[in-house]
Amino acid sequence: MSDSDLCYLSATDALEQFRERELSPLELIEALVSRAARVEPAVNAFADRYFDEALAQAREAEARYAGSGADPRPLEGIPVAVKDDTAIEGRRSTMGSLLFQHRIDDHTNPSVERLLAAGAIVHARTTCPEFCWPWVCYSRIHGVTRNPWNLDNTPGGSSGGSAAALAAGTTTLATGTDSGGSIRMPAAMCGVVGFKPPYGRNPESPGLNFDPYNHVGPMARTIADCALLQNAMSGLHPADHATVRECVRIPAELDGIEGMRIAYSFDLGFHEICHDVLENTRDALAALVEAGAAVSEVEVAWAREATQAAGHWGDHLNSDVFARAIENHADLVCDYTRHFAEECARVTARDFHESMLVAGRTWRDHLSPLLDQYDAFVCPTVAVPEVPADLPPWKDFEFAGAPVRADGSWVMTILFNMFSRCPVLAVPSGFTRTGMPSGIQIVGRSFDDVRVFRIGAALERARPWLDWTRQRPRLG
Repeated sequence: MSDSDLCYLSATDALEQFRERELSPLELIEALVSRAARVEPAVNAFADRYFDEALAQAREAEARYAGSGADPRPLEGIPVAVKDDTAIEGRRSTMGSLLFQHRIDDHTNPSVERLLAAGAIVHARTTCPEFCWPWVCYSRIHGVTRNPWNLDNTPGGSSGGSAAALAAGTTTLATGTDSGGSIRMPAAMCGVVGFKPPYGRNPESPGLNFDPYNHVGPMARTIADCALLQNAMSGLHPADHATVRECVRIPAELDGIEGMRIAYSFDLGFHEICHDVLENTRDALAALVEAGAAVSEVEVAWAREATQAAGHWGDHLNSDVFARAIENHADLVCDYTRHFAEECARVTARDFHESMLVAGRTWRDHLSPLLDQYDAFVCPTVAVPEVPADLPPWKDFEFAGAPVRADGSWVMTILFNMFSRCPVLAVPSGFTRTGMPSGIQIVGRSFDDVRVFRIGAALERARPWLDWTRQRPRLG
C-alpha cells in the first residue's frame, strides 16, 4: 500500500490491520506526517501540530498490539484531528482568534476526553474562522484554509479545517462543532461525512452544554468511520447536565432501508439551488429508491420563517461577545468580526424570544407531523458548492454566471439546529461538472440516530463516494 493510500485508509480498516499486525499505528502516523509536509502549505488545515508526541503515542500503541502491556483500546492508534475551538487540557485552543493565541486550556472537552481514553491519537488541531462564525475558514491567526478539491475555494466554516484535512488525507478522523451547520456545511463542500448529533447525545464543555443549538460531533470519510467516532464520544457524562441517560450505539452492520418513507425538499421552499446540486440530489434520491425506500417531495413553506428565527438565536447570544472583543481588542480582531457585531446588534431580546415561539409552533404544526408520517427528511446541505476561499462575508459573489448574495442564504443547515434533538447526517451526493463535491443532509426523528445512519449507509453502498483511486483531490 502506498503512503498516499495509507493516508486515505478508513479507521475501521486501519483497526482491523492493526489487530492482524498487517499495519502498525506508527506507519500510519508517519504517512500522515509525511503527507502533511507536502500538502499543508497549500491547504493550511492545521492550526497546531503535535507530531512528535503523536509518533511517541503511536509507538506505545504499536507495543499494545504486539502484546506488550495493556490490551489495545477501541480506537488504539487512530489519528484524530480536533477542531481549534475544542478544549484539551494543557493545549491551546484559540477559536481562530489572536485574542486567545496564548490561552492554555485547563480542562479537556468531555467528548474528546473519551476519544483519548479510547486510545485515539490527537496529532493536530484544525483551523476555524474567528469565533467560529463565518461560513468561510480564514483568520488573522491561521491564515486562509483552502478546499483540497480546488484551492481557490473555501472548505466551508466553521469546521473547515477538519473537513479539509479529511479530504486532503492528513488525518483519519476529525471532530467538529455545529451551532448553525458548522459540521455539515464543510462536510458537503469537501465531500466527507459529518454528523450533528441530537442535543444531549455528546457531552460538551461547561457553558457550551447549555446552548441547545450547539453540538460537538464526528467527521470522517465513511459512514462506518463516522459511526465509530460517534459511538466513542456519546453517552451520559457527569460533567454535562444536558447529556441524556439513554445511550445509543450505531451498529457496525446497518440494516437496509427497504420500506422506509423519506420526504424531501430541493430548496426548503426559498433557497436558490444551483443546477448541479439539484441534479446530484435527484441522483441521491433515485439511489435511495433503488435501495427500497419510497421518496416523496413535500411542501415546507414554513421553513423560511423558522430559518430566519433560528438565525436570531445565535446572533443575540453572540452580540455581546463580538462587541466586547472589538471594544477591548480592536487591534486583534478580524475585519469580519466588526461586520458580524453590527449585524448581531440589530437582533433584540424580543427577536430572541420570538425565535423560541416560532420554533415551538413550527415543531408542533409542521416538522413533528412530517416526521411522524415519514422516517426521515432529506434536502441539500448547501445550495452553492463553490465559494471563494477568502470571501469577505459582506461581499456578493458569482457562481456559474449567476449572482449569489453574501447573506449566507446558500447555506441550508441552521434550521435543524433550531430542532436540536433531531439527528442530522451530512453525506456526499456527487460532484459538480467542475469537480467539486456536493452533499445532502438526512434529518431524523428526535434522538433516532440509527435511522439516519442506515439511510446514509444505503446511499454509500449504492453510490460509493470513497473510490479514492479516482475520486481524490489532486494535491500530490
